[in-house]
Amino acid sequence: MRNLNAIVAIAFRDITKLFRDKTRILANFVFPVIFIGVLGGSLQSNLQESLPYNFLTFVFTGVIAQTLFQSTASGIISLVEDRQNDFAQELFVSPIPRHSILIGKIFGETIVSFIQVSMVILFGVIIGVPLVFPALMRVLPFFPVVAFMGGAFGVLVMSTLTNQKTASQIFPFLIFPQFFLAGVFNPIKILPTPILIASRAMPMTYAVDLVRSIYYAGSSEREFVVLFNTQTNLSVVLGLFLVFLTLGTYLFVKNEKDK
Repeated sequence: MRNLNAIVAIAFRDITKLFRDKTRILANFVFPVIFIGVLGGSLQSNLQESLPYNFLTFVFTGVIAQTLFQSTASGIISLVEDRQNDFAQELFVSPIPRHSILIGKIFGETIVSFIQVSMVILFGVIIGVPLVFPALMRVLPFFPVVAFMGGAFGVLVMSTLTNQKTASQIFPFLIFPQFFLAGVFNPIKILPTPILIASRAMPMTYAVDLVRSIYYAGSSEREFVVLFNTQTNLSVVLGLFLVFLTLGTYLFVKNEKDK
């Protein structure tokens, strides 16, 4: 019960921090606006006639997955900063297992990512992104799966970082290339061999493709926008979640004990 209370308290703290941090809300909303509204809209007007699917919807579904993944991962990375402030010092010396801290952070940041992706969906509706709402409802139950993998990825990255300056330099380098290689707003079915290998090695690739494989299920557009079937994507996402979380938790606990 003590561990459960700690998990709930840590998760609630992350939600509270979101509403107090207007800069983070704005920053995390700017990228979807750029991708969907500006980049997606401009490319659609130039490419739509040559594509067998709606490009704006394609970008929109990619941004949903990217927001869930990135928001949760970046929230977990904030533990690096927490180590350097008074709150984290009290948290880390408390009689709470380190894995409870990580689980609480993942749950809290998952809820935060849901709040942010709801803003993305609202924005898409406002600007008139062509959406099939029954298909969108099918994707909703899989939002936690994508967010959890992003959180586990964040745990693995965070466990190897020592300070906030290093985190601010390394994390963008790890996350931004995935926007392109994972096909958030660009087709990646046919690529040169080196880029194809890099693309398939990116965790976000399977998060994005999972969302699209469910959204486009039963649609004639599916063969043009989806890389793998839903079962394959789900298996890879869950497998990566377990690997990232297990290895990241081990390294995190080890590093904390060594201090």
